[in-house]
Amino acid sequence: MPIKVLAIAGSPRRHGNSETLLDWVLEEMRSEDDVLIEKIALDEADVNPCKGCNACEILNKCVQRDGMDVLGPKVTACNVMVVSAPIFCMGINAQTKAMIDRFQVFRSRKYVLKLPVVEPELKGKRLGVFLSTAGQDWAHVFDGAIPTVKCMFHVVDIPDRDIRSLMVNKVDEKGAILSHPTAKQDAEKMAREVIAEIRTRLER
Repeated sequence: MPIKVLAIAGSPRRHGNSETLLDWVLEEMRSEDDVLIEKIALDEADVNPCKGCNACEILNKCVQRDGMDVLGPKVTACNVMVVSAPIFCMGINAQTKAMIDRFQVFRSRKYVLKLPVVEPELKGKRLGVFLSTAGQDWAHVFDGAIPTVKCMFHVVDIPDRDIRSLMVNKVDEKGAILSHPTAKQDAEKMAREVIAEIRTRLER
């Protein structure tokens, strides 16, 4: 059975530090024959902000017709969802936050309409990966993003125990992560561990 990986590059600065971290993870995953990867750059995905109208609580879909029509089904069908996003002003960047806010439709489906978000055969067979970079060297620079990311994964049936993360600070200028002493090795190690774990689950 192929392992479906959905990778979302959230930064508006293409091929910057967070996307480089993502590409290292994906490169390692691609070395496995049974891994199918689709990468989407949010900057090109036409995802509008949530309007807060709560129509999805009745309609079971968003009233907006945009890139989420394409992205949404991919989110619920993958085995591994990898999201990379930089930290802007102590929080997750705007493009990624806009996508996460649009997950309101999944929240409505799950908690209001009491409908399944993913197919039953995918229950317990999904992992989430959060990759992030920040220019500041403060230990707490990622604290604001973590609850937001957990909420995103929770509403698509990826609980805390199934979330992995790699966050690298003190990389500000584009390409700074290339000089980080451990980031590439850490990304490759995480990729191997995630694929090994999801393969085990799919074989059960």
